[in-house]
Amino acid sequence: MVDSLILILFMISGAAAGWLGVDLLPRAMLAEVDNPEGLRTVLGGFGAFFGLIAGVFFGQLRRSLMRQVRSMPTDLLVSRAVGLILGLLVANLLLAPILLLPLPWEVVFVKPLAAVLSNVFFGVSGYNLAEVHGRTLLRLFNPSSTEALLVAEGVLQPASAKILDTSVVIDGRLRGLLDSGVLEGQVIVAQCVIDELQALADSSNAEKRGRGRRGLKLLTELREQYVRRLVVNSTRYEGKGVDDKLQALTADTGGTLLTTDYNLAKVAELKSLKVLNLSELVIALRPEVQPGDEFQLKIAREGKEADQGVGYLDDGTMVVVEGARENIGERLPVVVTGALQNPTGRIVFARREPVLHASATEAGSHGNERGGERSTPPASKRKPRASR
Repeated sequence: MVDSLILILFMISGAAAGWLGVDLLPRAMLAEVDNPEGLRTVLGGFGAFFGLIAGVFFGQLRRSLMRQVRSMPTDLLVSRAVGLILGLLVANLLLAPILLLPLPWEVVFVKPLAAVLSNVFFGVSGYNLAEVHGRTLLRLFNPSSTEALLVAEGVLQPASAKILDTSVVIDGRLRGLLDSGVLEGQVIVAQCVIDELQALADSSNAEKRGRGRRGLKLLTELREQYVRRLVVNSTRYEGKGVDDKLQALTADTGGTLLTTDYNLAKVAELKSLKVLNLSELVIALRPEVQPGDEFQLKIAREGKEADQGVGYLDDGTMVVVEGARENIGERLPVVVTGALQNPTGRIVFARREPVLHASATEAGSHGNERGGERSTPPASKRKPRASR
């Protein structure tokens, strides 16, 4: 509706400019025209045509601008607006003497031309300067803040916004990251993520329905806990799927995409976007296990190879133990022999630690049992204990 109205207004404006522009033609040229009304009609038609073309370009520019405004951080939006206003103010202050100059009729068009060019030049210059140095406005709004001064001087970098992927919301570990203070800056939830969670919650599959409802519940609780920090971005980007829309949102906002999807993270890195893979973060925070470390491990299940048992560390790392296939359900002392790191996780290899003390005790007890009959006299041959 708005685009149609814009096209109609531009066509009417172009037709009016062509129709009334006949009066601005030199009188000598008008004297040679046999049909002035026909000339007005032709110029009005050309004006409407060029107005239609200008309306199409203006509609595309308006849609692009609206997408940027909806996804733009508030501080950047305010700084750009202030820069644009200051640029236009400077342009009009410089135009005042020019507009007051008495110019001949032949060059009177210089005044509106100078007004348009100066407003465009100074407006764009102020917009660009505010985009680069807009952080210095923090000094004007809050000059007593040390953090504001550091950000304005470029010493302290502002925290980038975190754009959540659907996999991170369903994962559930987002709450712990926010509560612990690991994640800084605004947390942005795209509209496409909410739509995907709603589609999962409405699915006929019980597993998908549970994941969708868990994700929506987590977002609701986080929105109540972090009122202003959690922001829902309602911009509907064009793209084949949620991944493309999230990448477009990350590129527009300059934020960091938070995901657990390995493929999405690699594609975003290929496009030079900031990405934080939660799975890689968890792997990086796991305690290091070196070859030769000894610890107690409970064998949970059988391994793939013969005579292998599998256990798990407290952080979920899988440990493959040689020679522990028959000890499922038992806690054994093991020695680490190596580890394998891959993009999806880490696997630790270990072997059973020989229990020398237990073996010696066992052997001693068996020896006592075998020689018990010779070393211990029968009860009938023992001397009675002296009574006190």
